[in-house]
Amino acid sequence: MASSYIARMIRASKLEPALYEEVEADRNGNVQAAGVVVLASVAAGIGSIYHAGGQGFILAAIGALIGWFIWAALVYFIGAKMMPEPQTDASIAQLLRTTGFSSAPGIVRVVGIVPGIGFIFMWIGNIWMLVAMIIAVRQALDYKSTWRAIGVCFLGWVVEMVIIFVIGGIAGGAGVFTPQAHTIM
Repeated sequence: MASSYIARMIRASKLEPALYEEVEADRNGNVQAAGVVVLASVAAGIGSIYHAGGQGFILAAIGALIGWFIWAALVYFIGAKMMPEPQTDASIAQLLRTTGFSSAPGIVRVVGIVPGIGFIFMWIGNIWMLVAMIIAVRQALDYKSTWRAIGVCFLGWVVEMVIIFVIGGIAGGAGVFTPQAHTIM
C-alpha cells in the first residue's frame, strides 16, 4: 500500500492526467488525498521555519490545510455548479481527492529551509502545485478546456483570498488566516 501511495504521489507530481482520473474514481482515496495535503503542508511549514521561525511552521502548515479545503470547495461550487461544461459530473469528494493529490509537488517546499536558496524551492513548489491543481480540476470536472480549468482555479483562488482577508480581519490577524500562512500561491 505504501508503495502505491508513493507511486501515486510521484505520478501526481509528474502531472499525469490519468492519475487524477484514477483518484477521482477511487472512493477509498480520501484518506490518501488528505495525507498528501498534510505532507505538503508540513513541508511548507518546515520550509518556512528559516524565514518565519517555529510559529511560521505551525501557521504555514495549518494555513495550507485550511486553504486546500476552502479552495477545493470553491472550485467545486464554481466549476461544477456555476461554470460546468455539458459533460461535467463531479462531487465535492472527487474534487477533494484530485486537488489533494495536486498538493504532491508541494513536498519540494521542505527545501525552503535552506538559507539563500530556499525561497526558490518554495516558489517552484507553489507554481508546480498550481499547474497540478489545474490538471486535477480539468480531470475531476471532465472539462475539455484547460482554459476553463485555469479560470475556475483563478476565480476560486481570488474568492479564497477575500475570505481569508475577511476572516483574518475578524480574527484580528490571528496568523493562520493571513495570506502568508496560505502558501499554495
